[in-house]
Amino acid sequence: MEKTLLAFLDYLQQEYNYSQNTTAAYKNDLNQFLTFLKNKQYAGLTEWAKVTDTTVNAYVEHMKKQSYASSSVARKVAAVKSFFNYLYSRQLIKENPTTNVDSPRVKKRLPQTLSAEDVERLLKAPAEKSSPKNLRDSALLTMLYSTGMRVTEVVSLYKKDVDLANNVLYCLGKDDQKRALPFDDATKDVLADYLKNGRPYLVKDQSENAIFLNHRGQQLTRQGLWLIIKAYAKQANLSAAVTPHTLRHSFAAHKLESGSNLQEVQQLLGHANISTTQIYTQITDEDKDNGES
Repeated sequence: MEKTLLAFLDYLQQEYNYSQNTTAAYKNDLNQFLTFLKNKQYAGLTEWAKVTDTTVNAYVEHMKKQSYASSSVARKVAAVKSFFNYLYSRQLIKENPTTNVDSPRVKKRLPQTLSAEDVERLLKAPAEKSSPKNLRDSALLTMLYSTGMRVTEVVSLYKKDVDLANNVLYCLGKDDQKRALPFDDATKDVLADYLKNGRPYLVKDQSENAIFLNHRGQQLTRQGLWLIIKAYAKQANLSAAVTPHTLRHSFAAHKLESGSNLQEVQQLLGHANISTTQIYTQITDEDKDNGES
C-alpha cells in the first residue's frame, strides 16, 4: 500500500509540478490515513481496493474526535479523496469509496468575486485611453485576471519571466517555487502592446527589469497596484469592493465554472493544500443554487 502512495506522490510532482512543501503535506496526511488503517480494527486490510466508504467515514469521525480544527480535517479528507480519485482513474480500484464522503464544513467567509460581465467592464476601463499608463493598467488587470496571480507575484514580474512566443510566464510563488502560468492570445496582445508602446515611455533607468513600472520608472508596489484597481473599479461603476485579490478569486471561480478540475486550479493558484482551493467550489455551488449559469 505504501508503494501506491509513493506512486501517487510522484504523479503529483510530475503531472502538476507540485513543490516539495505541497507534496510533503499530501504525504503527511495520507500517511496518517494509512496509520489509521493499520490499527487493530482494520488489521486485515492490506489492499486499497478493500477500503470502503464506511472505512473512510470512520476515519473522518476519528479525526473529528481529535483536537484538529475543522479546516485541518477538511484538508486531510481532501487529500484522501484526491488519492482515491487517482486510484479510480487508473482503474486500480473498481469503486471510489470517497464519492459520497462529505468533508467537514469549514466556516469561512466566501471570497468576493466578480461576475464575468463585471470583469469585462473592469478590464475595458483603462482601454478608454491609449497612454503609456493606460496600456500598463490594461496589461496589469488583464494579467491578474487571466493568470490568477497574487499581488506580490505580478508586481515582481521581470522581463525574463515572460515568454510571449509560447504564451506562458514563470511566477515565483510563496514557497519560492516557480510555476508556469499559461495565458491566452488576448492577454498576449495586451501585454505585448504595453511592452512595445507603454513601458519604454515609463522606464527611466534602462537597467530596470521589472515589467510593471510606476510614473517614476520604478517597480510598481503592492499599494500602487491596489490604488490602480480601486480607481478603475470606480470608473467602471462596480458596486462591489474590488481589490487585486478579487481578480484572483474571480479567476479561480470562473475556471471551475468552465470545467477545470480542482487540482488544475490548485496548481495555477499555487496553493499548498487543495482544501484552500476547495472554497471556490462553494462559490460555484452557491451560484447554481441561485439559478445562475
